[in-house]
Amino acid sequence: MTVSAFCSVSLEPPLVLVCIEKSASVYKSLTTAAGFAVNILSAKQEQVARRFSIVDIDRFEGVGFTRSSSGYAILDDVLGVLECRRVALHDAGDHTIILGEVEATRVETGTPLLYYRGGYAQLEH
Repeated sequence: MTVSAFCSVSLEPPLVLVCIEKSASVYKSLTTAAGFAVNILSAKQEQVARRFSIVDIDRFEGVGFTRSSSGYAILDDVLGVLECRRVALHDAGDHTIILGEVEATRVETGTPLLYYRGGYAQLEH
């Protein structure tokens, strides 16, 4: 999906940002939608992450999900979900920064999937 960054911006109000490449297949959808959902994958979901990074496929084919009350896709078995209302867009070269206010959350227990230095990694205990 060519999201190059995601991070927390503010606790009050609760804001996050997502950076999306302007050439990404989902660019128009993400920049024109009223909001978005962030699905936090578990360590067991590396294949889901790899699937969503493939260009020009139906990313949801064979992937279990439900729709939130706002209509966002919530993947099965994720560790957490942030449902966000889009509050601003900022041009950033070949990317656009999408600022969202978190309106709803869900958190489960487990180990998160990490992506670090071009590969998937595990937390050390």
